[in-house]
Amino acid sequence: MRRHFRAVLLAVIAVVLVIDPWDASAESSIWSRIQGFVGGARYRFQGVAGPDGATTVSQPVPADWHRFDEGASSRLAILLTDPASDWLALAHGLRTIGVPFTITDDYRKALTHRVVFVYPRVSGQVLSSQALKALADFPKQRGTLIAQHVLGGGLNALFGFDEAEPEAATQLRFLGDSALTRGLDDPAETSIRIGGRQVAPVGSYAYSNPKRPPLAVYQDGRAAILNDETGRAYAFGPDLGYLLARGYNNRQQDIARDYVNAFEPTLDVLLRVVRNIYRSGEPNAVTLATVPDGKPLSVLLTHDIDYTRSLTNALNYAAFEQARGISATYFMQVKYVRDWNDDVFFTDEGVKTLQKLRATGMEIGSHTISHTRAFRTFPLGDGTERYPDYAPFVRSKIVAENGTILGELRVSRFLLEHFLPGYRVSSFRPGHLANPYALPQALTATGFRFSSSVTANDSLTHLPFQLTYSRETVAETPIFEFPVTIEDEADGPMLDRLPQALGLAERLKRYGGLFVLLIHPDVLDQKLEFEKKFVESQGDGVWYGSVNQFGEWWGVRDQVQVDAIEKGGRVVLTLSAPQPINGLTLDLPDAWSLVAAPAGDPIVPQGNRLVLGFFSGKYELIFKKTP
Repeated sequence: MRRHFRAVLLAVIAVVLVIDPWDASAESSIWSRIQGFVGGARYRFQGVAGPDGATTVSQPVPADWHRFDEGASSRLAILLTDPASDWLALAHGLRTIGVPFTITDDYRKALTHRVVFVYPRVSGQVLSSQALKALADFPKQRGTLIAQHVLGGGLNALFGFDEAEPEAATQLRFLGDSALTRGLDDPAETSIRIGGRQVAPVGSYAYSNPKRPPLAVYQDGRAAILNDETGRAYAFGPDLGYLLARGYNNRQQDIARDYVNAFEPTLDVLLRVVRNIYRSGEPNAVTLATVPDGKPLSVLLTHDIDYTRSLTNALNYAAFEQARGISATYFMQVKYVRDWNDDVFFTDEGVKTLQKLRATGMEIGSHTISHTRAFRTFPLGDGTERYPDYAPFVRSKIVAENGTILGELRVSRFLLEHFLPGYRVSSFRPGHLANPYALPQALTATGFRFSSSVTANDSLTHLPFQLTYSRETVAETPIFEFPVTIEDEADGPMLDRLPQALGLAERLKRYGGLFVLLIHPDVLDQKLEFEKKFVESQGDGVWYGSVNQFGEWWGVRDQVQVDAIEKGGRVVLTLSAPQPINGLTLDLPDAWSLVAAPAGDPIVPQGNRLVLGFFSGKYELIFKKTP
């Protein structure tokens, strides 16, 4: 036993003496250096310290619905009957699915639009008798009404039911063919989960004794969505905003059937339903497609470098991607502390390899310093954390010490940008997707812009979304989330799962989904082969880009305003983009033909779609409506 200990000790001394460039001035003896190495010694870059200054996390500013009170009558009008509802999640969801909307609390203003969504409820407690009568008459005047939670006010007769009763069902099933269900023909779309297996769902109502067949039912057969006699009014039992908030805020409460690597389109289905109703009821409806350049699918190839050999292996993945003209994202763990996880690999040699990786054109993002599951419980920190003093230590699979959220973000970003001069790190992914609720505002404060920190299944959506402060329902942050679709560790060897991944990609192509692939480059063989075969199978038929590239495009698309005004059989479509954007795709009514467009990049027609070239600011197109 003593001989074994001596051999181990000599090996550690050899490591310290030969390859260890630790700060010798801080250590007075070889023995003290050995103790530091075993207990979490830091790799010291001579003359490097920072970041300077302090990071301050701003207090939340409640979102104001009045900010959305604008636009022409071609937009969907949300008649807000309770500002203390999940209207913000609904607004974010409509932006994601590309439906132009306005929000108002004035029923008269709302009814100047052809499609009105009353949210979150209809009752005599929140609407006047005049408003209720006007809403009841609206479908008869060829308006389209979406009424969520019809709890009274005389509209029961419009939809033909007796009472709205609280419903604890966990599934929603669509029935038959209607404008509501256009394009929803996958079994996972016609029957979606809206409640958890372990936590009783809330926020839904069932409509008793319906006089007409329901458009959707809960798993107990009770009516969830009803039509009126005209077919232009819809009574919704589930709370769309509530469900959107649960998914977007990582609080899905066990609704998802799988954690990752599967199709879980609950939120996408609900948003597509609203988009279907809007496009059916508004003759001048123009919506924004979710993928650049008119492609059917956005694919983001991402890699997490969190293992000693992964950095060198990453060059092989990057060589393939560069040869195919793809810019991928490499989330780099800035590992300068030796601990339970692994040896140090963010060293002088590691930095040289990282610089070679960046030279291939790949995006470099942060993957924390500690890479620990305990990150989800880290304290926020005081915002003064800096290298080399900040030294989080991972003691076991679930225990880590001396770490803070701001420390992981501030210091990792500082070191990456220090060793990649002139480069701006904008994307972040935590190790193990450990996701503290303070992360959105911490990312904002430390200068990040994009996050890929959750799975699509856990978020109930295969589309991007905007994050809120503390993942709650009150305040926005400017951070966009791009959830992980397929990863390499949960369900066996990747190459064996290629058919399932390809099948999932085809399902997402049907509505312009986002496919984020996560591969750890810890090995080459079957993982690199999976990526090659996946890319080869897609050819040039999908859009590829890094998280930053897609995030830059998506951030502008999210702010694009769309208004259509009809005059004498012609429609003037006005787009407004706060920053330059290229490849924005419009979904148009079938009867439109383009008459005039601004000079500039060519516009590419694709059936009832138009793929626009580069533009910024105000952009007008004129269309002729043909019978």
